[in-house]
Amino acid sequence: MTRLSEAVRDRLADTGGEATAGRVAAALRAEERLLGDREVLTLADELRADFVGAGPLEPLLRSPEITDVLVNGPREVWIDAGGGLVRTSLRFQDEATLRRLAQRLTAAAGRRLDDASPYADARLPGGIRLHAVLPPIAPSGTCLSLRLPRRQAFTLDELVERKTIPPEGAALLAALIESRARFLVTGGTGSGKTTLLSSLLSLADPTERLVLVEDSAELRPDHPHVVRLEARPPNVEGAGEVTLNDLVRQALRMRPDRLVVGEARGPEIAAFLQALNTGHEGGCGTLHANTAADVPARLEALACAAGLTREAVHSQLAAALDIVVHLVREPGGGRRRVAEIHLLRRGTDGLVRAVPAVTFSTDGETVADTGASDLDSRLRARRRAA
Repeated sequence: MTRLSEAVRDRLADTGGEATAGRVAAALRAEERLLGDREVLTLADELRADFVGAGPLEPLLRSPEITDVLVNGPREVWIDAGGGLVRTSLRFQDEATLRRLAQRLTAAAGRRLDDASPYADARLPGGIRLHAVLPPIAPSGTCLSLRLPRRQAFTLDELVERKTIPPEGAALLAALIESRARFLVTGGTGSGKTTLLSSLLSLADPTERLVLVEDSAELRPDHPHVVRLEARPPNVEGAGEVTLNDLVRQALRMRPDRLVVGEARGPEIAAFLQALNTGHEGGCGTLHANTAADVPARLEALACAAGLTREAVHSQLAAALDIVVHLVREPGGGRRRVAEIHLLRRGTDGLVRAVPAVTFSTDGETVADTGASDLDSRLRARRRAA
């Protein structure tokens, strides 16, 4: 296969032009005249995937159930289809083949991957997030991490069926959107933050204009009026960068009915909090955090790094955000679920803390906590004002 692949590659290089399915098949037949039509089509598909696609990973990237593809050197390929990581039988021929694929995918995203720049973080056409690391930084071989976006948003009913949220919790989350509460969806990596937020934004009134600001476009709300703004990294000369902070400021001039910041993790959090303090109801976003109780400290660290004082951060936070919806990913099976909903409440010392309102157990039981009545009051008040 290696000899045939190189021969076909040389033919295509000699003739020039794009490696279309027809041109690959023609070059293949010129090399192997004894092949039947079915064999030519099969091999042409494999070779084209090797030339311009994702090689042996191509079938995995086409699967609607797979969310993550992880390659740990040429002999290990793992996937996550919603039930935790599973090792596949896929292998690469050798390290050179895997390295070539990693470099080609990175180049397709406009980034550089070589000995001088041995790691890269990029977004491929179609929304796939790519992270690649080359040896010797990765001693066991080239590592690829591919995060696949879901083609369309889950409905809340589908999330209930998947036991991500119990029915009572789904009704409560729908009330967040109806009341135009300002909230954050938090959790660890891969806990389902983007999936849940996409589902909730799908419930927004069709007359509303949603402006989404993301580092990498992953939110997929089923909504008729969505405007997407996506950050851009600097080019190889270090120029042309557009940050989330830049985009949040631009979004405020685009008449958003709901301003949404996906995966806030830098100085843009300060601009986001300021925006929600200037009449932008219904704003929301996602944030990495270990627990809901950690959210105020996490926001404080990010906003202080952006130049705000501690007092200013908590003053902004108290007026900007109402609620935190926290997700977890269970060990073993890897089920993603909503674990708790907290209120953000300012204390007598001026600091904002997360107060538990509702907790959802692993068996789907809904337990009211300290802030439950306050949560209900806030949502009722917001619904009357909406």
